[in-house]
Formats: sequence, structure tokens, C-alpha cells
Amino acid sequence: MLLALVIPIFMARFRVTNVPTAVAEIIVGIIMGSSGFNIISSTHDLTFLSNLGVILLMFLSGMEIDFDLLSRKNNPKGKSQAGKEVDPLKTAIVAFCGLAIMAVILAFILKWIGLFSEVMLATIIFMTVALGVVIATLKEKEILNRPIGQTILLTAVMGEVVPLMLLTIYASIHGGNAERLWLIILLFVAAIFLLHRFKQPYIWFSKVTKATTQLDIRLAFFLIFALVTVAERVGAENILGAFLAGMVMKLLEPSEATKDKLTSIGYGFFIPIFFMMTGVNLNLRSLFARPSSLMLLPILVLFFFLAKMPVVGVYMTKFARRNAFAGGFLTATTITIVLPTLQVARKLHAITATQSDAFILAAVIVCIVSPIVFNSSFRLLPEDRIKQRVVIMGANTFTVPVMHDLHDNWYSVDMFTDNEENYNTYKSKVQSLSLIKDLSQESLEKAGAFNGDIFVAANHSDEINLKLAKMAKDSEQIKRVIIRLQQPDMGTVRKLRADGIEVFNFTNVRSSLMRALIESPAVYQIMTDTKNILYSVVVRNPKYIGQELKDWDFIDQITVSRIKRGNKWLAPHGSTVIEAGDEVVFSGQYEAADKIRQILGRK
Repeated sequence: MLLALVIPIFMARFRVTNVPTAVAEIIVGIIMGSSGFNIISSTHDLTFLSNLGVILLMFLSGMEIDFDLLSRKNNPKGKSQAGKEVDPLKTAIVAFCGLAIMAVILAFILKWIGLFSEVMLATIIFMTVALGVVIATLKEKEILNRPIGQTILLTAVMGEVVPLMLLTIYASIHGGNAERLWLIILLFVAAIFLLHRFKQPYIWFSKVTKATTQLDIRLAFFLIFALVTVAERVGAENILGAFLAGMVMKLLEPSEATKDKLTSIGYGFFIPIFFMMTGVNLNLRSLFARPSSLMLLPILVLFFFLAKMPVVGVYMTKFARRNAFAGGFLTATTITIVLPTLQVARKLHAITATQSDAFILAAVIVCIVSPIVFNSSFRLLPEDRIKQRVVIMGANTFTVPVMHDLHDNWYSVDMFTDNEENYNTYKSKVQSLSLIKDLSQESLEKAGAFNGDIFVAANHSDEINLKLAKMAKDSEQIKRVIIRLQQPDMGTVRKLRADGIEVFNFTNVRSSLMRALIESPAVYQIMTDTKNILYSVVVRNPKYIGQELKDWDFIDQITVSRIKRGNKWLAPHGSTVIEAGDEVVFSGQYEAADKIRQILGRK
């Protein structure tokens, strides 16, 4: 526990940022175990805690999967910095298929040269990707919301889920339980049952939970032990049960507070013991004493990288060469799944202890090299951002200036009109302007008008705008609908707002701006200045939650005007403590405001 405390402090003090903490813990375990000073040895209690650590590691890995990315409507195409259309899901599937084929080829080569005979086991190991390490690295680079970040993430998800499924099949066959393989379906049935059973109660749990009951955490551990028990009963591996439990927990949509508590329990206590005990049990002396095993080590390191070369090739067809190379190298990280896989293989006597040590040491070397190569090679370009797509209906003197004023770092704007005269007038000024034959739902769907995030109905006719807004609200992908009304009655406005449609009241806005110009010219200037205007952001970054405003490291670059907490507006002070979900309204120069909005809104 002293080492678990000291290792991250040491890494922070000496700014060791390129090496994952898990790898550092394994290295320290090697130094303190039988390969080094022999201060720590394996005991029954440490083995028990280590086994709980790997179960929690797989549970938290299951919770890392973002199922929204697997949905087409939540996985929109974006343009990479190479200027090509990118479908992250499709690209990741192609990349992983190439990876899988290469893993099989390398496994047969390993058998052919006589270094390792278990083809399926080698295939599973070469196919794995460490999802936790990949997510942490992508978060640090701030590219999870970009096409290349989503593509790498989805590749890593497949590199964790598919090998786990194959490992279960391998264990069933190799362990003499092939006839019980069909029982693994019970795992998924149990997972679906638990999800269906607890989806609604979970919402109630979050309301009635207390500090002394912690119902959300009790539910999480129930899921873990229930699915681990089912997994063992049907002849599957307990790590698959834990992984499925994490996926079920994710589908229950736990709060950020629940995720933080589970992460704290796992990474704060059990998981570091698993990684350090992996290093403690690694016997490098026997590995180096055997020439055949020692020969296996450099070949395994090489094969870990070669297995991911198809990923680099696929990425290069969509992204800039430098970043594609970096992304492919990042997927070579394999430590979090390799360790449980080898643990299962040793239990089945499918691999010798020395061969297992060679695989672990090779994975450690790769995990040190890959993030270093990624961090030194990857260059973030602003063009690669997945922007919010805004669809504006109507090309006129009101909408065209609005489109030009929207910051292109945040928004991708498409404008549609059925008026040929207006199209001819503005097409030279608006590159993304499209002419459609009419405003029927069929024509709009065919043109892709409902494939955006924000839909703005801004024609000169209130009647047409009302019709368009209702159609947009009924579509699946549109998240916000804004309607421009020139002379609305209050009954219509109230009904629209009740339906979740935001109303831009043209008359009220004009009178409000005129009043601002008369009473407070400076306020009017802030509202109309496109370079220094009011911004808002919902605070999600844990680093700035619970802090007083005066302690924010960039507070001198912005002016906070208001804070919305729930349905209440707060007047900000230096001593105001920011809570999760607070919406902060602030002003500042565009360059600083753009960066600050990203930082505060980052989960």
C-alpha cells in the first residue's frame, strides 16, 4: 500500500507522463519481487486481493464502453484533417478485421519457427488492445470527440471485447468443457435480465441512497458477483462475467458520482495490487536463464507491433500520415487484457511460467514505447474537430450574416432554401447553401436536413417555420430545434416551449437590443461583438468542480457574469464554489474563451 501511494506521487513529481501508471506498478513489482530485491512475495491474502483487482479492472473496462458510439445516429461522419469523410465505426471495423487477420498470421509464424505452439492463444494475445490505457491517452490529448479519437477508441473497444469472447471459447475447449459452451449464452441472458430488472429501480436508487447505504455501489458489486458466479457455473471465465457486469452497469446510465466512487474503489485499492503482484510473480531470472525463452522476448515485442500495422494502413487512408502512424502505435498497448489472458492460460496449463513471463515482459515494453511514440508523433489540428452541425432553413438577409458569425471551430453550418431567387443571390457567399424543390418532409429527408444537431427554422413566414420546426422535432437525430417567429402570440410561444422548441422572438430581441444600447452601451457592444461575446458552458471537468472561482487557473482571462444552478441564477463571487452541472456564463476574447469552454466542459 505504501508503494501504491508513492508510485503516482513519484511520477507526478518527476513528470513521468508517457508511461501508464499500470506499467510503472508492474515495473516496481518486478524490482520488489523475486526478480529484484525479493522484499515482497506472493501470499494467500495478496493473491486473493490481486484476483479481486483483476475482476474490478475488467468491470471498469466494461464501464468504459460508450454504446452511443456504436449507434449510427450518435456516430456522425466527420472530416479529418486530411480532408476526407470519416465514418469512425466503419473505419474501426475495417482496421480491427485487418488486425485480426495479421494476429492469426503471426500466431502461425510463431508456431512454425517452434517458439510457441498454441496458435489460438497467441492470436488472442496479439489481437488485444488495452482500452483503459487508450482512453486515458486520448483524454490527455483532448481528441476523444474528434474523428480520429473516436476511430481509435472504437478499435480499442473491439480489441477488448472480441478477445474476451474468444478467450472464453478457448478456455471452454481447452479445459474440456466444450460440450457446455452453449451455456455461455446464459451469461448474456442473465445480463439482459439484470438490466431489464434494475433499469427503473436504479433511477429510484439514486433518489433514496444515503451516505450510510450507498445503494448504487451495492448494486454494482451485486452485478459483479452475480455475473462472475454465473460465468464460473457455465464454464466461462470470471473476467468475462466481470466485463459483462461493467457493460450492464454502463447501460444503467450511472451518475458521474457513482462512476467516480467505483473508480476510486478499483484504482485506489484493488487494481494497483493486481499490477504490482503481476510484477512480483514475474521471474526474470529464469526467463534470462533459458535461451529459447529469451529468444522469444524480442520476437514477441516485434509481433505486438506488427499485429497493429494493418490498423496504421487503414488509418492512413483517412487521416494525416503522421497521426495515423501515432494512432496505430497507440493500439499496440495490450497490458490490461494480456495479463488476465495469461492468468487463464496458466490455470489451464496451456502455457509455461517462463513463456508467460516473456509475454508479460514484452507487453510491458510495448506499453512503455507505444504511448511515448503516440505523444511525440501526434499533432492536433483544429480542422479535425467533430463540430456541431447546424441546419438553417431559409437563405435571407437575417440568416446569412448569422451563418458567417458562427465560429467554424465549433459549428459546421448547412443552409437550405426552396427559393431559387434567394439561392442565386446568396450561393456565391454561402458555400454550403443547397436548393431543394420544396419544403415537404420527403424532400428535406432526402437532402439531409434532419441529419444535424441544431435545426433553425428562419424563413420570413411564421407558418412555414412552425411546420418545419414540428417536422424537425419529430426526427431522431436533431437535438435542438430553434424557430424564428416575427409576430407570435403568447399561447403559441408557451406551447412551443412546452414541446421543447426554442423560440427566437424577433420583435422582443430587437426591442431588447435597442434598450441595451440606450441604457448600457457596453452591454450592447459585448452582445454584438463577434470576437468578444458572451459564452456559456456546463462544467463537467472534475478538476474545477468543488473549487472556488478565484482558484481557477485561468480566471484572469474571463469575466463570469452569471451561474445557473438547476433553475436558479446565482450572482458569482470569488468565493463561489462551482458544482457539477453548473452552467457558467462568461465573456472573454475568442481564442481564450474557445480553450476555456473546452476545458470546463470536458468530462
